[in-house]
Amino acid sequence: MKKVSNKIMLITYADCMGHDLKDLNTVLDKYLDGAVYGLHILPFFPSSADRGFAPTTYDIVDPQFGDWDDMKKLSEKYYLMYDYMINHISAHSEIYHDFLEKKDASEYRDFFIRFKDFWKNGEPTEEQISKIYLRKEQPYIEAEFADGTKEKLWCTFSPEQIDINCLGSEKAKEYLEEKLKFLSDHGASLIRLDALAYASKREDTNCFFVEPEIWKIVDQCEKALEGTDSEILPEIHENYFIQKKLEEKNVYTYDFQLPMLILNAVYFGRTLYLKDWMKLCPRKQFTTLDTHDGIGVVDVRYLMPDEEVLATKKKVFDANPDITEVHTHGNTKVNFSKFDTYQICCTYYDALGSEDERYLIARAVQFFAPGIPQVYYVGLFAGRNDWEFYHETRQPRDINRHYYGMDEIEEEFKRPVVQKMNRLMKLRNSHPAFDGEFVLLDTDEHTLGLRWEKDEEYAQLVVDFETLTYEIDYSENGENIKFK
Repeated sequence: MKKVSNKIMLITYADCMGHDLKDLNTVLDKYLDGAVYGLHILPFFPSSADRGFAPTTYDIVDPQFGDWDDMKKLSEKYYLMYDYMINHISAHSEIYHDFLEKKDASEYRDFFIRFKDFWKNGEPTEEQISKIYLRKEQPYIEAEFADGTKEKLWCTFSPEQIDINCLGSEKAKEYLEEKLKFLSDHGASLIRLDALAYASKREDTNCFFVEPEIWKIVDQCEKALEGTDSEILPEIHENYFIQKKLEEKNVYTYDFQLPMLILNAVYFGRTLYLKDWMKLCPRKQFTTLDTHDGIGVVDVRYLMPDEEVLATKKKVFDANPDITEVHTHGNTKVNFSKFDTYQICCTYYDALGSEDERYLIARAVQFFAPGIPQVYYVGLFAGRNDWEFYHETRQPRDINRHYYGMDEIEEEFKRPVVQKMNRLMKLRNSHPAFDGEFVLLDTDEHTLGLRWEKDEEYAQLVVDFETLTYEIDYSENGENIKFK
């Protein structure tokens, strides 16, 4: 198992660059040698819903993707990140079925969050419900037991994803420790704690990143991994205050703020907000422009005035009018004067108007920003919105989850924008300056200058967002070189 390194990580599903893990290995060897050093393989376990995020078990690799031998081969060449769905487990898991069959006689009787036990009066009041950070209209599912009785259980997401009683159940704590150790033993250098903030719940709160409960869960995870080479990466979409709290705990964070900040700079030619974030952002972080979830809007709040966030969102919708339908709920149209969009379902290339130079500027800024860059597989190919897939599934996020076959991948790597980005990725991974000191250059309001220095070596990016031009200069054995 390789340790985490300050080199680019690719995010992909097991079956989206070819058909399975063997195909993925082939693509990496053939096209991405030197461009990718880490892999986040999105949930590859048997699952009943949500493209892998409703796991029935963590013990096996879904046979349609391969097996643990395939993962071992990848772990010998790349540092790997696996997902652990800390907030929930599948409604088709053996644990949930045992509970439905035996109810209070089940060893898992407190594994799930039972409304009758969680709420003082067995049910929340309307006021208590109004406080909750809801992802759907009601945060529960009505479980039907074998004896004919029914009971409400906490369910933050879909009916296939039943919330786990992380803090109140010894069985749940044992399960967490066992599975984290298992994933570590099977090649995970990083374990991504999916939907972590929702796992902390307390009556009369918003049940999202509730303190001090959230830190007890983080501590459980870190203790489970003591003595291993694995670390945790909490996955939390919210404003940057949470990232700063994680930074204080010396925990890896995600920079979900960068995508909208770069879009704002590209569309309006101003760098103030982007510069402010570069000064403020955690250094122990993974940067993103795109992920399987879409482009986060809520994450950037308080780093730009609300009107700037909303104006940036409108620019993305103006460049991609078809996504308006996707973000329309019933008769409610997208409102560009308020925060009614959690994430935008759009590829980052299309968010930038599918213009190559804009896209390369955005990637260059990401690669020169503090943190370890992550590149989503669709972004690797400067991918377009997949409307055929969306109309087949009617799942908004599938717009940005295209399946690339082996022949298609060969053609994609012939595109100039993909080739140039590949060269840029190799520079980011190989140049020693990126392991040195970060310097934010003093520039005018339209220009961004990012520089890295180590000993006698340097790498520097200067972007003029008014003209949408950029220059990359770096040293090599005492010689100054321009990236072309």
